[in-house]
Amino acid sequence: MSDEQPSVGVGQTVYTESGRSLGTVRGFDEDGFYVTTRDGIESLSIEHERAGHEFGEGELMWRCSDCGEMGEIDDDLPVECPNCGAPREHIYYWTED
Repeated sequence: MSDEQPSVGVGQTVYTESGRSLGTVRGFDEDGFYVTTRDGIESLSIEHERAGHEFGEGELMWRCSDCGEMGEIDDDLPVECPNCGAPREHIYYWTED
């Protein structure tokens, strides 16, 4: 068995050990990564992030899992966190009220 750890990135499909697709990685935090699993929901979509928020308005933003910095999404997630320099893989979509 290899000691090499697998690399997981935003937009990548992840699978169980038996090869069954779990979904597409949409973000990370201190506990691990978030996977889009619902059929018909595109990974990293605004519609997915806003689903289930019936009360009030939510604004889709990005958040750094290393330092907690948040910012507005222009066209895409930033290449790195402007506050701490964490790579894009440590930035995920966040809905702020």
